Amino acid sequence: MTQHALNRRGFLAGAAGTAILAASARRAMAAETVVGMIYVGPRDDFGWNQAHAVGAQALKDLPGVTVVEEENVPESVAVSKTMQSMIELDGASLIFATSFGYFDPFMVELAAKYPEVQFRHPTSLWSADKHPMNLGGYFCYIEQAHYVNGVAAGLSTTSNKIGFVGAKPISVVLRNINAFMMGVRSTNPDAKVQLIMTGEWSLPVREAESVNALVDAGCDVIACHVDSAKVVIETAEARGVKTCGHNADQSSLAPRGFITGAELKWGTVYKQYAQMISAGETLPNVNEGGFDKDMVANSPFGAGASEAARKAATEAAARIKAGSPIFLGPIVTNTGEVISQTTMELYDPKLWAMDYLLDGVEGSTI
Repeated sequence: MTQHALNRRGFLAGAAGTAILAASARRAMAAETVVGMIYVGPRDDFGWNQAHAVGAQALKDLPGVTVVEEENVPESVAVSKTMQSMIELDGASLIFATSFGYFDPFMVELAAKYPEVQFRHPTSLWSADKHPMNLGGYFCYIEQAHYVNGVAAGLSTTSNKIGFVGAKPISVVLRNINAFMMGVRSTNPDAKVQLIMTGEWSLPVREAESVNALVDAGCDVIACHVDSAKVVIETAEARGVKTCGHNADQSSLAPRGFITGAELKWGTVYKQYAQMISAGETLPNVNEGGFDKDMVANSPFGAGASEAARKAATEAAARIKAGSPIFLGPIVTNTGEVISQTTMELYDPKLWAMDYLLDGVEGSTI
C-alpha cells in the first residue's frame, strides 16, 4: 500500500504538491493497474469494512497491480477528495468506494468528471438511464450463505429459540433474516427465530442489549445482520450461547460457540476487475452473484457446530450453488399474508422488494 505523509483529503497544492504529484505519477506509470479502495470505517472491524479489506488483500497478490487504500472516510465530500487524490496522485484507473452513501452524488459526479476512470460500488444502484457508463455496481447475494447459517443453527439449538439482531427493516436485511429462517426450518421445523431491530447499522450498546435480551428470553443461538458482528458475537460468547456470523470471519471471537458465518467474497470481484482493466477489457456495469459466482461463502466451522450441522450446511451450500432455491412456495408472512403460492428463484427481482418477515420469525418490520 502506498503511504502518503499528507491526508488525501487535504489535497495537495503548491511546490510540495507538484513534487509529490510527479513522484506519484512515476509510480503509477510503473504499475499496469492502480486500484483505489475506500472504506467508511476501520479495515479491522470484523464486519463490512474488513470484508472489503480482505478482498483488497487478494488484489495485492496480482502481478502488476498496486492497491491504495483509505479507511474512516465519511459519506460526504470527503470521499470525493479521497477519490480525486487517488486518481491525481496515484494514477488510479479503478476505484472501489465501498459504502452506501458514497454513490450519489459523490461517485456519480466524479465518474462524470473522470470518464477514463472506472468507478464501482457494492450495491445495485447503478442505472443505465441516468448514470455514467464508467460507473457501476456489484452485489453479493449473501442471503444464500445466511440460509446455510440457518441450516446449521437449526441443528444447534436445544431450546428451539434462535435470536437474530437486525439493523434496519429494509429489503437487503429482511432477505437475510428470512433466508436464515428458511434454513432453520429446513432442519428444525419446530424452531422459531426471535428478531430485534436496532435501527442503525452500528450501535454497539444497543447490539449488546439486544443479545442479552434474546438470551434472557431463552435463545441459545444468536445470528445477526449489522455492519460489524463483533459485539454481537462477543456478547453471545460471554453468555455461553452459540453464534452465526455476518459479513466477515468472526470465528476467532468465539472459540467455544461459533458455528459458522455468512461471508462476502468481494475479492472475487476485485481480482476479476483488476485483471480486466489490465487486459484493456470493458467492465460490466452490473455484476450480481452468490455461491455460483464464488461471491459468497460460509466461514469455517467452529466448535459450536456439531457433525450433523456441518454435514447439513455443506450439503445445503452445494445445492444452492447448483441452483436450488431458498424461498420455497407457498411464501407466507408472519402475519398470515400469502405473498406467493410459488417458489421464488435465487435471483428473482422480487427479492429487492421484500418488505415483510416470513412465518417462523417473531418480530416486526415497524
